[in-house]
Amino acid sequence: MTARPIALITGGSRGVGAAIARALAPTHDLILGGRDGTALRAVCDELGARPWSVELTDERAVAEAAADVERLDLLVHSAGVARLGTVAELPVRAWRETMEVNVIAVAELTRLLLPALRAARGHVVLINSGAGRRANPGWAAYAAGKFALRALADALRQEEEPHGVRVTSVYPGRVNTDMQRDVREQEGGAFEPERYLVPESVARAVLAAVTAGGDAHITEIDIRPSAGPVA
Repeated sequence: MTARPIALITGGSRGVGAAIARALAPTHDLILGGRDGTALRAVCDELGARPWSVELTDERAVAEAAADVERLDLLVHSAGVARLGTVAELPVRAWRETMEVNVIAVAELTRLLLPALRAARGHVVLINSGAGRRANPGWAAYAAGKFALRALADALRQEEEPHGVRVTSVYPGRVNTDMQRDVREQEGGAFEPERYLVPESVARAVLAAVTAGGDAHITEIDIRPSAGPVA
């Protein structure tokens, strides 16, 4: 068994998840999840990580994959989807997908991995969003999911404190990623990367939370672009 801490990162094939993986690679053995198999293999080859190609909404597949994880020092939930639209326009399938990926899959994977996290007195990091603090027009489904993710983190933090498991929520503003490009297309606006955070800034915040001393439990981190958010 490796002596280095072990981190499992969902959404690790690109964007914020890949940046977090690169930040942790010097000190952690990595298990990376991601839907894009080609991109996931490339990041895993780059970092010497173990690929974890599991569909997070497939309950049986997640249970089988989680059963192989005996010890886990860090679980980073970075995978997510953004489906925008007004309440009057957004179909029920968009609401269901948002909740399944952004909330229910997070809760289930965390539940399954808690024994491994407790054994290591580990850490759970949830990549939330500014939408987890504030809901704007056209963002009802996504914000509802992120508000729910915030509630999940707050409850989990209190429940797992007796077991030595830390829980951190990270709330970034807009980040220069493929997901943000898709969001701007849904909004009908221009993609302006110079106005957004770079993924590495979010990764550094995660690293700060994870490497804080044993006496420090960093529960929440808010990050905004220095030029101010677009919305």
